[in-house]
Amino acid sequence: MKSLVGCCGLILVIFLSFTEQVKRKVISPQGTDCNDIKSRSPQSSSGVYVIQPTGVKTLFKVYCEMRTDGGWTVFQRRTGGQVLFNRNWVAYKNGFGNLTRDHWLGLKKVFFLTKSKTKKWTMRVDLWDHEGGSAFAEYSNFKVGNEKTAFKLQVRKYKGTAGDAIRGSYSGIDQNGFGFSTLDRDNDGCTPCIFGDIAVNECASSDGGGWWYSSCGSASLNGDWHAAGDHLGWASGLHWHTWKTGAPYSAKATRMMVKPM
Repeated sequence: MKSLVGCCGLILVIFLSFTEQVKRKVISPQGTDCNDIKSRSPQSSSGVYVIQPTGVKTLFKVYCEMRTDGGWTVFQRRTGGQVLFNRNWVAYKNGFGNLTRDHWLGLKKVFFLTKSKTKKWTMRVDLWDHEGGSAFAEYSNFKVGNEKTAFKLQVRKYKGTAGDAIRGSYSGIDQNGFGFSTLDRDNDGCTPCIFGDIAVNECASSDGGGWWYSSCGSASLNGDWHAAGDHLGWASGLHWHTWKTGAPYSAKATRMMVKPM
């Protein structure tokens, strides 16, 4: 009986040791960001990876878009209406959705990713319309501040085919330098904002979702998703007004991601 107990005890110890090794293996970071992973393993394919940004103790999972120009860390994807983006501050801070599908990574994670003083980041916005077309916008020196700044947006030089919607299709609506707004946390500068005969107190209420609103502005990709045939004229949608002019046009799909410059 004693030998049986001793044997069982040994098996338990071995099992617990193996379990602990597996746990350690699962949570080990595969790089500091997706581009670091791509640099280490050039044949890496797109998918979910564990990263630990430079100078940050926190580890978390991200979706890496592995391209010929490097590894991009995706922090927003919209392809349909399955995931609701009309959420509060805590949800946008922490993230929601499925990393392999539609999701918002979380402002806190984007802050961790871009806070390093040794790296500068490019943000890329990809847009797809309902007619088979696409466009992109890239911004240099992208970063967001910490929560005390309401995760303030910072970008510099623009290039692309979609137009510079963050700085706006007309003066006075530049979103650069503004904090993030949600239905329960207003940082959009409207007191109220006047559009013709319409007064708007909170852009998150009219445009939907959460965003770096500035007098509402020309860019807003976290509003309500609209299917083809029902994608024109809505105040709330996936909008990039410097790309599609005229009646408000809600894109079919969007993706936002970052990579070290």
